Formats: sequence, structure tokens, C-alpha cells
Amino acid sequence: MRLVTVLAGMSVVAACGSAPSPASSSLQPVAHTSSGAVAGTHIGRDLQQFNAIPYTAPPTGTLRWQPPQPVQAWKGVKDGTRTAPRCPQNANPADSNPASAAEDCLYLNVTAPRAVPAGRRLPVMVWLHGGGFTQGAGGDYDAQRLADAGVIVVTVNYRLGIFGFLGHPRLAGSGAFGLLDQQAALRWVRHNAAAFGGDPHNITLFGESAGAFSTCAQLTSPTAAGLFDKAIIQSGHCSMSQMGIDPAGSDAVWPSRLSSEQIAAAAAKQIGCTDAAQTMACLRRAPVPALLAAQQKIPATWAPSHGSDTLPLDPRRAVAEGRVHPVPLMAGTTAHEVRYFVAMYFDGPGQPLSQQTYQQFLRTAFGKDARRVEAMYPVSAHGSPSLAWAAIATDRGWTCPTRAGNRLLARKTPVYQYEFADDTAPRPAGFPVPAAFPLGAYHGGELPYLFDGPGAATDQPLSTSQRRLADQMIAYWTRFAATGNPNDPSLPLWKPLTSKSANQVRSLSSARSNGDGSTEHHCRFWDTRK
Repeated sequence: MRLVTVLAGMSVVAACGSAPSPASSSLQPVAHTSSGAVAGTHIGRDLQQFNAIPYTAPPTGTLRWQPPQPVQAWKGVKDGTRTAPRCPQNANPADSNPASAAEDCLYLNVTAPRAVPAGRRLPVMVWLHGGGFTQGAGGDYDAQRLADAGVIVVTVNYRLGIFGFLGHPRLAGSGAFGLLDQQAALRWVRHNAAAFGGDPHNITLFGESAGAFSTCAQLTSPTAAGLFDKAIIQSGHCSMSQMGIDPAGSDAVWPSRLSSEQIAAAAAKQIGCTDAAQTMACLRRAPVPALLAAQQKIPATWAPSHGSDTLPLDPRRAVAEGRVHPVPLMAGTTAHEVRYFVAMYFDGPGQPLSQQTYQQFLRTAFGKDARRVEAMYPVSAHGSPSLAWAAIATDRGWTCPTRAGNRLLARKTPVYQYEFADDTAPRPAGFPVPAAFPLGAYHGGELPYLFDGPGAATDQPLSTSQRRLADQMIAYWTRFAATGNPNDPSLPLWKPLTSKSANQVRSLSSARSNGDGSTEHHCRFWDTRK
């Protein structure tokens, strides 16, 4: 079949001043977007990448805490060979995420095949990174392996923390600026996909952790209607109410707009912005380091809040009432989500849960039901109080709400449910927890099977069997992006949820096959408990 240079609007210009690598062409690819031309780089023989493409105006000065504004067109060819700065964030001692004070950060990156069959356009996958809505960047994720499977991958920066989710009654977009950024990026992709060989009518939104919660929010946001055609939710569901780590329930997932406004008021007080009539003017004058310091001092959830035009309803309610965009969906969790957090917050600092603390956690979380829960999760069955609490929090907070939500969503649209269950997944690079702590299939453990780069870095390479699993997962993900169905004759059959197979789960592991994982997660118990 005849191949053409990646479609309409693509051209090449001579690279200036640098010798090509052995695997590269001496010509530099240029994409012509709606705002101007961008020069990228060739990656090996088959891919090309365009980084740091602006999709909105910089949210600085008077545009701080404003909905995203149109990007100003530029003349000439913009350099797209380096990733943009990450959005403002504090450093995270638990991983390699550095601090950043760069408000001019709303950029995206495109990784695409260099050539496509004549007359075709490729499916587009738009990745929303995780990081608790306070950290991370699109450029942390190297999407070459996904793009090699025949898709275009776009990774996105969006405003985080106090910059992305500040609430104030006089702000348009209050509590949801990060979500509005994501929608602006999706509009940009609709308008510009063809410039990279992509199909503007075949866009899959996908993300992990905060990126998964973002994807869920977009599923229920009226202002996201028509911006994407499929969705993949990796560990972060609309139907979750809390992450389950804190027995007192302070780790709520979907704060209200009033809650976000109260959090913002506390942050403003930290900075010294105490005049109610001048709060926003004072906050807009505040330097980035002062805002980040205030964010760190407020023990609260900086996340999208509901009660606005962007996110009118708590996503749990929206899913329960069927008020979602009916796009095909893949959604799942890892088998041991909360081990990562228990390790980081307790065992990592050298304070693993004792039997006494475990009992206290049970009483705080479950009151009169504490003994019943303990009987289902005895320490003797898990190896330590830390692991027993991680099992409870995983099941109660993540796995069972995700599966219950998937059953509701399956009434409106095809849903393919999975569990990443590779118990020997490589540990995250630099994780400050003793190697003896068994992370298992931890939160984010599936990322190195899909991506390379700092966001998916591990302390050891994938083994041969894990690479086979990675190939299978990439095939499922990209096949779903292409067709809305992950199945292919070369892959093990993955059945969608139906009323007769409500617990159908595709187990993704080098050692397991498709099966019903509800029993081991005690979902019958959690589904019926008020």
C-alpha cells in the first residue's frame, strides 16, 4: 500500500545547524497548526514528535484564574523540539517531580507516525497525567510505544493545585480551571488533528489517577459535549467518594464548590489577602512561590469541585442518574491500589501501622462495624497491619466503587472493565520505601507497560513476560482507540459488561487470565454497606 507523508498540512524543512542522528532524516518535520507552524523532530525511522505547542494564551497576569483564552497566532516556525515547563507545583520528595514556578505552561506534545496509508487518518489519544491534581506534566510521558501501534498521542499540561482549582464566588470557572484547560486542549485537537495525520472525529480521552478523575469529570461535564469520542479511565472513577487512605475520610475525591471556596479563603489568609473586597486582586499580585507555599500549608484536596457550569453535579450523582456523555469506555483499577499510599505515608517514613493503630483505624472508619470488617480482613491473612489496611482501602475506596460505577455506565454505553494484576510490577524509580515492602500491582503500576519517561520510570526494566503483557495492553488500548472495542483476533477475548455478566473483569497480568475478581475484593459486602 502506498504511503504518504503524514497528511494534509505536513511539510519538511531543512534542519538548521545540527547533524542528524544515525536513525534520523536530515530533514526536520514541520506541522502547520491553526495558530502557526511548529518544527519537531524525527524519532527513529517511523515517528515524529512536536513538543511545547501552545493551545491557549498564557494564564498569567490578569488571566490568572480566568478561563483559557485563545492562543495568539505566531509568524515563522516555532521550535517544538523541547518540552515546555511544567505548571506551577511544589517538589515531591517521594518521586522525581521537581518544583516549578512557570505559569506560562499550557502546552501540549504530539507524537505521531511519520507516514500513514494514503486516504487514512489515524485515531488520536489525548493523555491527561496524574499527580494528585498538584503535580506532574504531559512531557513526563514518552508515548513512542503507543504511537508505534498506529495512533497519534497528545500529552497535555493543565493548571494544577491552587492555580487550577481555586474557588471564589466571583470567579467564572471557580474550582474548575484545570478542567477548562483540558477542554481547550481537546478543542485544539479537534481543530488540528489532521495536521498530524489524525482523525478529528476519532479522539480518545484517557488518563490515570488525577488524569482518570479528570476524564470522569469530562464524561459528566456539559461543556465537554462533543469533544471526545471514547474514554479510558485508569484508577480514578466518577463513582468513588474517597481514596480510603485516611480512616476519617478527609481524602474526599469530589469536593463541592463551597468547599473549594473555603479552602481558597484559608489559602488567601495564609498569604495575607484578608480584605474580602480585594481578595482576587491581592491573590493575582501574589508571587508564585507564595501561592505554592500557601497551597502546601492547607491540608485540603485541591481538585475539581462541582457546582459550576463546568461540573454542575457531583460525578457520582451524574453517573447514578445517567447524565453522562455516552461514549465507549474502558475503565479499571490496579489490584493493590492503596499499597502505594500506605507505603509512602506510613512505612516509608518508618512508621508502619501497628496492630493497635490498625484497630484504631477500623473503629474510626467503621464504628460499630469495625469487628465485622476486621473479620473479613484479618492481619493474619495479609501479612501486616499496613497491608491489611491497604486491602480494605483498595476494595472500599477504589475497586468496588469503580465496578459499581461501571455497571451503571454500562446501561448507557459499552464498557470494558479491567484490573491490572501484575503482582511483580517494577517499583517506581526513587520510591522512598524499603524494597521489602510488597507493592504488588500498585497505583500507577500499569504506566510503564504503556509509557516510557519520568512519569513511568521504574527501578528495573520490564522482564520478557512483562514486555509481552505490555505489548498486549498497548494493543488493547490502541485497538479501543481505533474502534471503540479493544478486541482483535490476535488478542485474548475481552467481553464488555452486560446485565448477565456484571462483574466481567479482564485481568491484565503475565500470570492470570480473564475472570471475575469480585470475590477477592469483597465487593458484595462493600456494595451493600451504607
